[in-house]
Amino acid sequence: MILTMDIGNTNTVLGLYDGDLLKTHWRIATDRNKTPDEYGMLFKNLFDSAEISNKVVDSIIISSVVPPILRVLKKTAYRYFNVNPLVIGPGVKTGMNIKTDNPKEVGADRIVNAVAASRIYSGPLIIVDFGTATTFCAVSETGEYLGGAIAPGIGISAEALFNQSAKLPRIELVEPGQAIGKNTIDGMKAGIVYGFVGQVEYLVARIKKELSDTASVIATGGLVSLIAAETDAIDHVEPFLTLKGLKYIADLNGVKS
Repeated sequence: MILTMDIGNTNTVLGLYDGDLLKTHWRIATDRNKTPDEYGMLFKNLFDSAEISNKVVDSIIISSVVPPILRVLKKTAYRYFNVNPLVIGPGVKTGMNIKTDNPKEVGADRIVNAVAASRIYSGPLIIVDFGTATTFCAVSETGEYLGGAIAPGIGISAEALFNQSAKLPRIELVEPGQAIGKNTIDGMKAGIVYGFVGQVEYLVARIKKELSDTASVIATGGLVSLIAAETDAIDHVEPFLTLKGLKYIADLNGVKS
């Protein structure tokens, strides 16, 4: 089996593939303070809870935007799975031509998402990922990665509002119900959630003008369901897009499964 790992700034998502079947998946906090042994024991507990032996893992593929955690999890892979992981980066085949000014600076997760979306849907494509940052990626009709936009994520925006405002509380990010909030908490929910819906709708419309009016919009990420439920700008929701992309790239590079 292949263990796929998507290391983000806030969360790390794990997916265990048995052939082309996503057998199980987990979302854990990305913790820069954990040691390889602490991550190893956490993984062991996750596998035990699913009644799966960690010995079934034949290979591991990782995408990461957090270099310190990548180093830690590579050590975890060696120590607890006896596997040398494939890490998305220069030299790894993706099958995608990256048409940006500096292809090396494009986040691994953005490339992986684009690879997955291109395998599932016909281009041109716009991929929106609701993570620590909200990213918008454009893929041409011929499958070229063209670039995109990066905005602050929903979670960190809400946290910044709480941290920088003396009288505003920390809130739960849920569907507000109405734009006119009758109290501070409901007003914050409306401003944050509907504000991000507006951001998505405007940026998608702007990118379509530059890319194609026929572009399909694919959304993924931890808060995708919250935003997708409030807008018609999103055509397809793919919660495990990054994991699918990692599996495709593993296959392309002949990783054992």
